[in-house]
Amino acid sequence: MSSPAPVRYFSESEVSQHRSPSSCWVLLANRVYDVTGFLRRHPGGEALILSRAGTDVSRQMEGPPHRHSENARRWMEQYYIGELRKDPGDTQMVRERRKDSHQTPEEETGASRCSSVNTETDLVDWRKPLLWQVGHLGEKYDDWVHQPVDRPIRLFYSDVIEACSKTSWYMVPIVWLPVVAYLSWYCFSSLARGDTRLFASFTTDYSIPIHKYTFPFMFLLGMFLWSLVEYLIHRFLFHMKPPASNYYLITFHFLLHGQHHKSPYDGSRLVFPPIPASIVIVAFYGLIRLLLPEALGVSIFVGGLCGYVVYDMIHYYLHYGSPSKGSYMYGLKAYHVKHHFEHQRSGFGITTRFWDHPFHTLIPEETFEKGH
Repeated sequence: MSSPAPVRYFSESEVSQHRSPSSCWVLLANRVYDVTGFLRRHPGGEALILSRAGTDVSRQMEGPPHRHSENARRWMEQYYIGELRKDPGDTQMVRERRKDSHQTPEEETGASRCSSVNTETDLVDWRKPLLWQVGHLGEKYDDWVHQPVDRPIRLFYSDVIEACSKTSWYMVPIVWLPVVAYLSWYCFSSLARGDTRLFASFTTDYSIPIHKYTFPFMFLLGMFLWSLVEYLIHRFLFHMKPPASNYYLITFHFLLHGQHHKSPYDGSRLVFPPIPASIVIVAFYGLIRLLLPEALGVSIFVGGLCGYVVYDMIHYYLHYGSPSKGSYMYGLKAYHVKHHFEHQRSGFGITTRFWDHPFHTLIPEETFEKGH
């Protein structure tokens, strides 16, 4: 087992010099953190952190009103770089910071409760693909998977299969928007011929002709229905709690969504890769063709497909974007971060919080407005 790296020490003046987007440090009591890589990910926006760069953020972490969750504190530990040097000249400044943050010496060491991934002692071996290991965690899996880390995940031994399980965000619009455009043209052209009728498979006496100008409404209906499908999949499939005794269900859950909660900022796993996505999309296409006349069914389907593209793009942006404070996307980002770090059993809406209302899974407003 390798010996731990020696602790680095920094003076107060050294820390205070790192106040820019290219080098941003903060203090939590006597611990020093380089949060440069987290600036654009912070739900409150990078300007909020930069305004407190080079200073002690204990008050903001502990609240009120911005009390951070235990997972948020654990996440911060991954940016730990050293300790504040306790030089005689710094003693008074340390006391002043402690007084300002209302901390006792005992509370000052609270950050040490959180720790970054230790590859030597973690429940899994990070040097090997994780997919075949997580099923052995049993009853420890649920707690482990909801303790996020900031490092990439490898799932498979095979380089080819591993490559198929990852993708860049821009591959989603590149692959699927041409399909949306083609199917939209096809549906409108089919409806323009005037031979598409509702209920025609049951009787010709009461069949209803479908006009070509209904296409935009069918398209929007498809997007709306997708938002419901998005919610149901996220809540009941992605967030199922597999039995601790079932190795295969745990493995399946980790493949579907658990790996995203374990490493929420792995940029190569934030959107659905085109190859597995195509299997699901074709299945939905086949189902809707069985239920509705072709042009009508495909009109709704293509709206749903567009909704899926919007969903994946928004999901990526919520993790890596930096929306303006007060905007719709700013609220969604704060909401989604709360889902990852504190409320994993609620807050299932990604593109909208609409469905969280009727299904009673809304994260309390005061929680995501006041916390990070």
